[in-house]
This record gives sequence, structure tokens and C-alpha cells, in this order.
Amino acid sequence: MKIKSSAILTVLVSGFIAFLPKVHAVSPPPDGGYSGGNTAEGQNALLSLTSGGFNTAVGFLSLRSNTAGSFNTAIGAGTLLANTADGNTATGVGALLSNTTGFANTANGVFALFSNTTGSNNTAIGHDTLMSNTSSNANTAIGGEALANNTSGSQNTANGQQALSGNTSGSLNIALGFRAGINVTTADNVICIGADGNNVNNSCFIGQIFGSTSVNGVAVLVNSNGRLGTMTSSARFKDEIKPMGKASAALFGLKPVAFRYKNELDPAGTPQLGLVAEDVEKVNPDLVVRDKDGKPYSVRYDQVNAMLLNEFLKEHRKVEEQDCRIQAQETTIAALKKQMETVVAHAKEQDSQIQKVSAQIELNRPASRVVADSP
Repeated sequence: MKIKSSAILTVLVSGFIAFLPKVHAVSPPPDGGYSGGNTAEGQNALLSLTSGGFNTAVGFLSLRSNTAGSFNTAIGAGTLLANTADGNTATGVGALLSNTTGFANTANGVFALFSNTTGSNNTAIGHDTLMSNTSSNANTAIGGEALANNTSGSQNTANGQQALSGNTSGSLNIALGFRAGINVTTADNVICIGADGNNVNNSCFIGQIFGSTSVNGVAVLVNSNGRLGTMTSSARFKDEIKPMGKASAALFGLKPVAFRYKNELDPAGTPQLGLVAEDVEKVNPDLVVRDKDGKPYSVRYDQVNAMLLNEFLKEHRKVEEQDCRIQAQETTIAALKKQMETVVAHAKEQDSQIQKVSAQIELNRPASRVVADSP
């Protein structure tokens, strides 16, 4: 909204007059000092001024077209040349040169916001920053050529030389670092930190993470509000700790699937394995991650892994119990086998004794007589 310059001017002038000490006029008088708190120095600086106040124009054609605009500061040849609005600050040759009705802009650097006409609340620091911007609002560019090609994109933030330099109409983008976001041209809501990024709406790119190993670290998670954080397993952060019990039985109702993401998500069509959030919700709603609208979005695979561990340990304990029973049975069988061997050995010994006795009896039996018939 346009600043109500006349009312503010009246208050400021009255206040200044009331509190100024009674002093003698300086001699010689300040060069370029004019009524209404205006200061002009340079060929045709503030040439068209009528009722505007508290403007400062230093440099060839600076604030040349300004008539009623107030609280503007233009330092450098051609700065704010076409301006008629309030509250703009331009420092550097050609800064905000084309601005007409855009207000509350700050341009510091050669040709910063050079093409801006009606855009407001823009901040450009560095040579050629936001140079092509015309009517867009609330952009912040810090670093040479940052957002240099932006024309209609609004509410972008670029910090770093040539950051978001390729953006033309994308809005609500953030880029930090040298040439950060250089591949973003028309997309919205893209965050690039130390990365070139891609022209994909509602995306985030952070450099120096992929391929960089962090030993003994923890996984980083993000919730539906965009908050980053990590999971903790310390007991000091937990209440109502108890065995999982049968809660992990829900695993047996899950349906693992093979799939490919849609083309807009993965043009390469890489084969994937996993679960479908809507299917998991039917089995156990607590295993589902939801978006801002409360719709199923993903699966809490960390919880699924914990359930798998519980089921594994339950089966492991069963196997251990079976092993114990088998070992006990094997011990019993070994003892019985040993007993049987003893019994068999004893039986063999008894049989041997019996055979010896039988043989002795045969030896001691009287010889039978043979009676011959008489002739």
C-alpha cells in the first residue's frame, strides 16, 4: 500500500521544528538542500519534484521524474529515474532506474532491480540482482546476479552469487549458496541449499549429503509440517514401557507388493518393493503416516521393523525351547541306549555262562553201555 506521505511529512516537519535548537544558519549553506527535507545533488536530480518530501537524490538523473513521492533515497547516476512512489532506496548506477509506482524497494548494486516498474517490497543487493524483475513483489536477492532473470516470480529468496539466476516466473523459492537453484526456472516452492536443484514443484534439494557417510549417526525424519528431527530410543523419553506381546501379529495381515512410482515422480520407472499405505491402514491405522489433510501418505516402516523383530524373537524363543526339549530327549535316548547296551552285554555274558554249564554237563554225563547179543 502507498505510504501516506503528506500526513507523515506534516508530522515530521512539525516535530523537527519544535525540537531543533536555536542555532545560526550555516555559512555557506548546504549544497543541494531544498525545502521539505529534500536533498539533491547532480544534473537534473529531483528535477520534477513538486510536493514530495524527505527525498535524497545524488547523481545524474537520480529521482528525475519524482513529483510527489517521499522518503526515497537515490545515490548513483540514473537511480530511481522514473520513480513516482514512496520509500524506495537505490544505491548504484542504474539501480531501480525503471521503477514507477513500486514502493518499499531496496536496491544496492549496479543495475540492481534495473527493470522494476511496479513491483514492491523487493530487496536486491549486488550487481545485476533482480535486474529483469518488473512487477513482482517481495523478492530478496543477495549476491551478484542473484535472481537476475526473474520477471514475474514473487516471494523468492536467493542468497549467493547467481543463486536462482535462471528463475523467471517461479515463486516462493529459496536458494542458498553459489549458483544454488540454477536449474529452477518456473517451478514453485523449491528449496535449494548448496545444490543446483530441478524444475519440480514442492521439492527440496540439499548438497553434500548423498555419498557422504556419517558414522554412528541416526536417520533424519520429516513430518507433514516440514519439521526435521531424529528418533530416540532412550528410556528417559518414554512412558508406559511394556512388552510388545501380540501387537506385532498385525504383520501377518500386511500385503507386500512390487510396484513402480508414477512417471512424474520417477521417470526412470525403477522397480520398487514395499507396502501400500491404504492397505496398511485397514490392518493397523497406527502404522500409517498421514499428510496435512489426514490422508494416508506413507508407512511407518520403522514400526514394521520393530514388529518384525518382536515376531523373530518370539519364534527364536520357540526354537530355543524346542532345542532344549530335543537335547533333553537326546540325553534320555543316550542314557537308555547305554542301559540297553549294558543289558545286552549282561545277557551275552549270561548266555555264555549257560553255554559253559551245558558243555560241562555233557562232559560229566555217564557213557551209555552197548549190550551185545549172545549167539
